[in-house]
Amino acid sequence: MFGLTAHERNDIPVYADGVRVFEIREADGQKVGLFYADWFGRSTKRPGAWMNSIRVPNGLLGESPIVVNNQNITRPAAGERALISLDEAQTLFHEFGHGLHGLLSTAHYPSLSGTAVSRDFVEFPSQVYEHWITEPTVLQAHARNADGEAMPTEMLESLLKAQTFNQGFFTVQQLSSAILDMRLHQLTELPADFDAGEWEAAQLRELGVPEEIGMRHRLPHFSHIFDGGYSASYYAYTWAEAMDADGFDAFKEAGNVFDPELAARLRREVYEVGNTRDPAESYKAFRGRMPTAEALLRNRGLK
Repeated sequence: MFGLTAHERNDIPVYADGVRVFEIREADGQKVGLFYADWFGRSTKRPGAWMNSIRVPNGLLGESPIVVNNQNITRPAAGERALISLDEAQTLFHEFGHGLHGLLSTAHYPSLSGTAVSRDFVEFPSQVYEHWITEPTVLQAHARNADGEAMPTEMLESLLKAQTFNQGFFTVQQLSSAILDMRLHQLTELPADFDAGEWEAAQLRELGVPEEIGMRHRLPHFSHIFDGGYSASYYAYTWAEAMDADGFDAFKEAGNVFDPELAARLRREVYEVGNTRDPAESYKAFRGRMPTAEALLRNRGLK
């Protein structure tokens, strides 16, 4: 998509067994930065998946970026293939989207570089990248079983159809948590006898949330509310999904999900600019307008 190539660097020491290092280069051979792939789980590693910037692009000092993608995929037996689920494959694409955001930044100041953007925009460059893993042409070319056989057409069709399963349930859960998170931060004071459980129940009744569904995260254990940089910002997950669905629709509208002109614009207007301008301006420069919810609803099977 972006004219990049990856070249493994076996001469660079790594901090753990199984970590691989790649030099990312432009089509003309110019070095972009280093990419560390730390995909497998180990006893000293925390769970989950994430991207780190060891060094952000620095126009002041002329330093190239170094980024790491982390996952906890089960390590295969010696000589065997690592087998991953579709969810793990989507996560791999997601984190590589963050990695590209860190690698491709051209911002002059490191404080504005790469993923140092607002909370409700940082997930767009990663989540839009997830869409390519469920493209039939990508799965047909790369999805293999332990024997190296391609995925049968019937299985591929069933896999893609299952992507809309339970999306109504999930959407209600997600939006309930987002709305209550925002409403809680809009309170100017809390009475001495404030009961979070009663307040939550009253809010859900007012919203008409079915008791059988409820919130994705109950308030007493909802660490996003006051921790981790998501205060009053849990909505960012759904908002970013609206952007990534709408953004990927641009490629579908172009009739080619690898359209070079559109890919170049996505790189230039989103991945490269960091936080040097309003995110809305970056999105509009790529898409030509602000996102709508149409593609998100369609992807979830709700329209």
